Amino acid sequence: MNRLRALWTEDDDGSILPLILGYVLLAIAVLFVCVCATDLYIAQKRLDSLADAAALAGADGFTLEADGANVRAQLTDAGVREQAAAVVTAVARNAELIAAGTPDGVSARVTVAATWHPPLVSAFVPDGVPLEATATSRTALR
Repeated sequence: MNRLRALWTEDDDGSILPLILGYVLLAIAVLFVCVCATDLYIAQKRLDSLADAAALAGADGFTLEADGANVRAQLTDAGVREQAAAVVTAVARNAELIAAGTPDGVSARVTVAATWHPPLVSAFVPDGVPLEATATSRTALR
């Protein structure tokens, strides 16, 4: 009986090592994916903030038009583009201004784009994901 127990115990020696190595590799892969997903989320939020700032600056590029007793702010595509381009070039080094204009004369709509690269090299995460953000801001006189 002791000999049978000794054989049974010898067969189990070392069989836990491949399981532990497999779990460690799985944990590292999950960690890499989580780090990359968090960085991608932060990059998209930064691009959203840049689009908001550029649209806000574009909405400040208005000209005043007086029509009798009424005064109103009028936006032009060139004015919005000029103001938005100034913000994008001053703030972001890897983002570009895709479109900037005014659809109705009182709103500034700006689209910016960038390419995201993962901070950790991983076979599970693609490299060079294109990101895009669009923001709209309105101008008003009171």
